Amino acid sequence: MKGWQFTETDAPLTLVEQVNPEPASNEVILAVKAAGLCHTDVGILHDPSWAPMVNAPVILGHEVAGIITKVGQNVTAYHVGDRVGVSPLNPETGQTIGTFRDGGYSDQVAVPEVQLVPLPDSVSYIQGAAATDAGMSSYHPLFVVGGAKKGMKVGIIGAGGLGQFAANMAVIAGCEVSVADTKASAREWAKSVGVQHVHAEITDMKADDLELIIDFAGFDTTTNDAIHAVKAGGTVVLVGMGILHSTIDTGDLIFRNITLVGNCGGTPEDIADVYRYFETGKLAPELTLTDFDHIPEGLMSLEKGEVSGRLIAARD
Repeated sequence: MKGWQFTETDAPLTLVEQVNPEPASNEVILAVKAAGLCHTDVGILHDPSWAPMVNAPVILGHEVAGIITKVGQNVTAYHVGDRVGVSPLNPETGQTIGTFRDGGYSDQVAVPEVQLVPLPDSVSYIQGAAATDAGMSSYHPLFVVGGAKKGMKVGIIGAGGLGQFAANMAVIAGCEVSVADTKASAREWAKSVGVQHVHAEITDMKADDLELIIDFAGFDTTTNDAIHAVKAGGTVVLVGMGILHSTIDTGDLIFRNITLVGNCGGTPEDIADVYRYFETGKLAPELTLTDFDHIPEGLMSLEKGEVSGRLIAARD
């Protein structure tokens, strides 16, 4: 098997050839059909603060979908030939695929059964991979933490890889949705999927009387702007990690009884729900494609902000 291996901060990914993996008793082997490229991997490549969270050397790639080719002796719920997505986090060990163990920037990968999510026939491998992180990490803060439901007024900051999933699912769920993004192309996309209120500036969302705002940008001032924009008694959920700090107006937070909460990731059940949204035929985030041979170049494009929506490496 071949895969793109991370060795140390600021070193380029290396294409390595390794012995084909064999499944442990509770694992399966996947032929990887699609793998999402994530800003987390850009951070791993260039930011030394990520080093303690990575078991290097390791093949990166935590957004994976594929077909099962082998099963361990204790695996009962899945069989050879099953189409599956992979939840990045192992709920039993707390370890993430593509950081603590080899991931999906490869042609084969071993995955514990507890991380598998059945992939419906009507959902492509490309959609399946995108849902495992971008979809899950949008669904959980929106519906589980934020409690979004039909008729609720919801704001989305940043219509990028995660924000597109959240805005689109909120529209499908019957929420009244506002989106703020500095990019004109992102605002046009939001209009195309039925977002009712579209703004270039976060502070302009204050007029929309929002009960919930999800900050998928996380670039310092975006969080404080969300606190100002949400209605009194409302909730701001911080997901974006553009800059890992923010200066906030604690007076506004206190006197207007705003709830500010962070969220990272989600659960296999969230991924299954995102697949159900794909099955409606109405969930249409921008999914830009590359191939496995060009994953390093894809991550470079991601770092430069050249990618629209979510970037997925795919193979036939």
